[in-house]
Amino acid sequence: MKKSGHSLRRLWASAKAGIGTLSLGAAAWVSTAAHAVSDLPGGPAVNQLNFHPPVTKIAEEQHWLHWFMMAICSVIFVIVFGVMFYSIVKHRKSVGHKSQELPEPIWVELGWTIVPLLIVIGMALPATKVLVAQKDTTNSDLTIKVTGMQWKWGYDYIKGEGEGIGFLSTLDNSQRVASDSGKPEAVDNYLLKVDNPMVVPVGKKVRIITTANDVIHAFMVPSFGIKQDAIPGFVRDTWFRAEKTGDYYGQCAELCGKEHAYMPIHVKVVSAEEYTAWVDAQQKLMAAKADDPNKVWTLADLVKRGESVYAANCVACHQANGKGAGPIKPLDGAAVVTAADPSQFVQILLNGAAGGAMPSWKQLSDTEIAAVMTFAKNSWSNNTEQLVQPAEVLAARK
Repeated sequence: MKKSGHSLRRLWASAKAGIGTLSLGAAAWVSTAAHAVSDLPGGPAVNQLNFHPPVTKIAEEQHWLHWFMMAICSVIFVIVFGVMFYSIVKHRKSVGHKSQELPEPIWVELGWTIVPLLIVIGMALPATKVLVAQKDTTNSDLTIKVTGMQWKWGYDYIKGEGEGIGFLSTLDNSQRVASDSGKPEAVDNYLLKVDNPMVVPVGKKVRIITTANDVIHAFMVPSFGIKQDAIPGFVRDTWFRAEKTGDYYGQCAELCGKEHAYMPIHVKVVSAEEYTAWVDAQQKLMAAKADDPNKVWTLADLVKRGESVYAANCVACHQANGKGAGPIKPLDGAAVVTAADPSQFVQILLNGAAGGAMPSWKQLSDTEIAAVMTFAKNSWSNNTEQLVQPAEVLAARK
């Protein structure tokens, strides 16, 4: 028994030492992870406990409301629990107090009805004022339609300077690759870097119209104090007026599918002069990309164009080698890709498939869809030497 007791004590000591080592290791890892990144201006901060620093009047008022409500709730908490614990300690049975029935005068009944009502009214009035201001989208200088899609954002400038500009904004592929590796590099803007940020001028009222083409998403930029659902078949709107230039970040705030975490928002607020220059550059870029769908392309040109379309839109799921992963079906060797008749392949790209697992790509131009199909038909082991012309895609849309 003595020997057994010593063995148990040694075992317990070893276990404690192991736990201590694990705890120190975990603490060191947390400490290293916490200090590997810094605060992201316009985005999240290390050990953040409060809202993002506001850059709009609405966001400032939301901050004020937050602390106003917190103060009221804290005062109520201290008073109610203070009285309760005082009564429990001071009038406990162990010191000789006995329970008794107390009269209930009318002023008590009125007091605990009227006082809470006044508190609620005092909280509701400033909150209602801010809520009404959030929905006042009139007299906007710029209107941008934001379309949520799995898993990216589409931005269309439909009113104001830059009208007619439209583009997609997707998570930067290097960050997706880093995430898929399981060992991402410690960077301040992890899973927030995009290829095409939304650009707006400082000091201008920007109306945001939200919708979606697949499932419910939500457009949220905390520094602006905005969060608006994007619902298929419906339009909602909100607005902001940024008062400081800089980069501001958000994310889809609705659980929209398996890649919900890969749907960031990046808004770049610039000066009026910089915005005008950006609009001019975007319009020239769009004019250069405006392809005639009736143009007849060569195989080599379509494959080259399709490679860039694939890298920007498809590689996230189907991988660079076309093999697919998990539920994502491979393109390399797929019958629907290599079939001589491209009609089924076209319909999948236009309308999606597998209940939304393969999203619709109607937002791409006829030339882009034809190019990426041709690229898939002639890449990896798919040496079909087949090509799809933009006119075939145009006909399939009708």
